[in-house]
Amino acid sequence: MAKPYLSIVIPVYNEADNLENLYTRLINVLDNYEKSYEIILVNDGSRDNSEAILNELHKRRPDQIRVIHFNGNFGQHMAITAGFERARGEIIVTLDADLQNPPEEIPNLVKAIEAGHDYVGSIRKKRQDSWFRRYASRLNNSIRSRITGIVMTDQGCMLRAYKRHIIEAVVSSKESSIYIPALAYSYASNPTEIEVEHSSRAAGESKYNLYKLLRLNFDLMTGFSLVPLQMFTLFGIIVSMLSTLFVVYLFIRRLLIGPEAEGMFTLFAIVYFLFGVTLMGLGIVGEYIGRIYKDVRQRPFFIVRDTLEKIND
Repeated sequence: MAKPYLSIVIPVYNEADNLENLYTRLINVLDNYEKSYEIILVNDGSRDNSEAILNELHKRRPDQIRVIHFNGNFGQHMAITAGFERARGEIIVTLDADLQNPPEEIPNLVKAIEAGHDYVGSIRKKRQDSWFRRYASRLNNSIRSRITGIVMTDQGCMLRAYKRHIIEAVVSSKESSIYIPALAYSYASNPTEIEVEHSSRAAGESKYNLYKLLRLNFDLMTGFSLVPLQMFTLFGIIVSMLSTLFVVYLFIRRLLIGPEAEGMFTLFAIVYFLFGVTLMGLGIVGEYIGRIYKDVRQRPFFIVRDTLEKIND
């Protein structure tokens, strides 16, 4: 089998209710597109019936559907990385299994790549999420772009397309804490974004809770910029200068007026404030040290338990 023109990489975690519909729509789009393709489905330690369904899908199209089973749950981006390592297409497209991003949009992404772009992001039209998720996403996008310089209008949309050399650079980076779209954007020389349709989730529930969203943004800020450290350093300098002036003020006041007991609670408030600032600074430094610690351990980022594929190069 010759190397395909397209590689579709799809992470799967507890999506048994969506997989059959995903298969039907995806196959229909790709068969009509008249380009050679492969579909790489990465089972990220699903606890429902996803594994059995994925095995059945492979049996239907062994020449085009490849399945990777992880030994446990290692996260969406590790699943995508495993798919990238095995993808053979000239254009690689990532897609979520929940069908909130329609597979019918894939030709539009490929068309943008063929127009000369090496990275194509997507922006969800009429986003079918709660008001809180939409507002939080806009806020995160604004903060991220200012801190990292990475411009992604809609960072939560995983429907994206990449040229092969971008994916090879992502795979070779070997970073433990990674947000793939941002990393790929940093390697791209001619990125672009297009609008895509967005649907509400037909079955199952979102795998991103508030904690995971916060973790994602910590990874983005500490993985692509030193601005948090620099801002805290600048803030520390300002607080130190103000504290020095305040100490001078208290010393002069003591000489002129004498000691006062009434100011005790004010001093306690200042001490608690500075203590909180110190803890925040330790947290920021800890994020960077934690990333270094995870990288120097050199543990495998994921473990592949089984692979179903039929390749005859």
